[in-house]
Amino acid sequence: MRKKAVIFGSSGQLGVELVRVFGERGYQVSGFDRAQVDVSEPERVEQALAQEDPSIVLNAAAYNQVDVAEQEPLPAFQANALAVRNLAMACRQLDALLVHFSTDYVFDGAAGRPYVEDDVTHPLGAYAVSKLAGELYARAYLDKPLVIRTCGVFGPAGLNTARGNFVETMLRLAARGHPIRVVDDHVASPTYSPLLAERTADLVERGQQGIFHVGGGQAISWFDYAAMIFRAAGLTPELRPTNEREFRTAARRPKYSALSNAKMENCGIAPMPPLQQAVEMYIEARKQYVRTYRE
Repeated sequence: MRKKAVIFGSSGQLGVELVRVFGERGYQVSGFDRAQVDVSEPERVEQALAQEDPSIVLNAAAYNQVDVAEQEPLPAFQANALAVRNLAMACRQLDALLVHFSTDYVFDGAAGRPYVEDDVTHPLGAYAVSKLAGELYARAYLDKPLVIRTCGVFGPAGLNTARGNFVETMLRLAARGHPIRVVDDHVASPTYSPLLAERTADLVERGQQGIFHVGGGQAISWFDYAAMIFRAAGLTPELRPTNEREFRTAARRPKYSALSNAKMENCGIAPMPPLQQAVEMYIEARKQYVRTYRE
């Protein structure tokens, strides 16, 4: 009998890849986007999961408007924290594995090195607090959840989402022909969503539980990341460095939030490829999508 997997947030950059990867690995997959099931509504979650009766539930649904959350923290907490509680309680009733995706923003960035799973968390704003609360809810209601922290997700489905991703933002700005300013004093480990989905399936199939970091595998400043994107796309816009003082945002962000994948790799899972390769994969996937769409 085929294992059943339910994926919430199935139309997002990560969700579409999870649907694809788990389907390719022989799972019977059901995907729900927000219009179908809002995970912040406990009755809808319970009904959907009771009907599907899955062995695995993957939560790729999230509120990620980091700056807006400073003025409106409640929607972030409902989507990123209380929704995870809803899922965890339903999974407990079904004895299903919950795989929940969290973020590098649970850290304050003060360590100055890639974070490992045992590092002390210290969120800096409403969004970050809501994501850490989601982790805590998963671990409070379930004995063996799998919590995967990731960073700066980008994937081909970003072409179809309202907010896109950093790569799409850079390409859009380049098309305008104006100088582009990107911070050079914030470091992350951007993660390609198809690779994140593959590593997620690897962790599930190895029976892993607890907290795992699955970042892009390379610590890089957002300025250098932008330059990498433009090289891969064959573009030469005027790119200027800026910093946190000059580019103020409503929410504080960790200055160094790259994630270490050592724990994942120690389980025998393949390391992430170089970020340059992941960006090139994205650019090629983007070209194929645009070509297919135009045809």
